[in-house]
Amino acid sequence: MSFTLRQLEFFVTLADTGQISKAALRCNVSQSSMTVALKNLEEQCERQLFTRHAKGVRLTSAGERLLRHARQILNSARLAAGDVRAQSNEQLGPLRIGMTETLSAYMLPTLLNDMSARFPSLMPELVELPSAPLFRAVENGDVDFAIMLISNLTPPATCETEIFFRSTRRLWTCAGHPLQNAPTITLKDVANEDYLLLDMDDHIPIVNSYWGKQSLSPKVKFKSTSIEAVRSMVALGLGVTILSDFVYRAWSLEGNRIVRRDVSNIIPSMDIGAVWMKGRPLSDSAQITLDFIRHQRLY
Repeated sequence: MSFTLRQLEFFVTLADTGQISKAALRCNVSQSSMTVALKNLEEQCERQLFTRHAKGVRLTSAGERLLRHARQILNSARLAAGDVRAQSNEQLGPLRIGMTETLSAYMLPTLLNDMSARFPSLMPELVELPSAPLFRAVENGDVDFAIMLISNLTPPATCETEIFFRSTRRLWTCAGHPLQNAPTITLKDVANEDYLLLDMDDHIPIVNSYWGKQSLSPKVKFKSTSIEAVRSMVALGLGVTILSDFVYRAWSLEGNRIVRRDVSNIIPSMDIGAVWMKGRPLSDSAQITLDFIRHQRLY
């Protein structure tokens, strides 16, 4: 087997966008070039990596497995390139970073590992807080900057924000769920199913907003602050949910599969980025770290 980093980049982008046309546009190549590269990747892996449907493509189980490795390979390549370009005498000091719960669970371990490898002299102090107290910590100078779900709350006017990436929200079901065979899925279809509601990081106001715009509401069977509980219950067929690709994993802790589908209604993305205080100059450590995070693929 011999594939290129460019093929893996195409594959990861296709997984993120769900459509050849969008993936080609993001990678600045023609659709035909991307299609050929992905076909070659499938031949090299000797497995079908995705299937087509009316609105785009879905990864197969083999594709989901490759996606996990592809992200790691691409991130390692970026780290290697950054390390080669780096000045060996770069000296950084203390840095106070705030994070919300979701990002601590799904972003912090990889980020901290990569930062330690790239900046050995950096001394990060990490703080996890809910969104509202974290905004106050930024305003009070208790943290240099915060990484948080910017889309879930309106930041105070005193804060600057920058979005690093947007993560699409999709329907999650168990493998073999009847909705997986539907040509299209709407919130009206989802409203007929038992719904598993995640109560984490100010998620519920977002849920109420996009359901309310359709004059609908989910049939909530269970509400939990544990994403792993929601994931396991979805995988067992005990209900469905709508969550972002950022927190998606193809398998539950018990080894049962979760399958994603697009919903045709407009559902806001989960936007992840940085927040810092207006008018307060960022330290060199903060500026260099933010620039480093901008160029990572941490999802």
